[in-house]
Amino acid sequence: MATRGPQPTDGTAAGLPRVVPFDVPQVTRLSWELGSRVVEDGVELGTWERVGGAWTLSIFRATSETVVLRFQTPAGRERFYGAAEMDIDSVRPELVSAPEWEQSE
Repeated sequence: MATRGPQPTDGTAAGLPRVVPFDVPQVTRLSWELGSRVVEDGVELGTWERVGGAWTLSIFRATSETVVLRFQTPAGRERFYGAAEMDIDSVRPELVSAPEWEQSE
């Protein structure tokens, strides 16, 4: 799913939605079918909701080294991204301390 190689420079690199308070060096956009299948079997590591907006971010463990980020947009659509768990762990403090995002219980 997630790779740790160089990013393409031709504009084809995946990027997280702009509402996210952090940047991850390597993410892979997943199809809805693959993403929904992975999170169905994955362990949820946390969910955050954007204050005053309808965005939701959930993080799921996919393998021992990778996670899947599920974004639910204001329109109710789901977007999925794969990333290395160590990359998400390094930016999680930015998400936790972001005043515009609150962790759900």
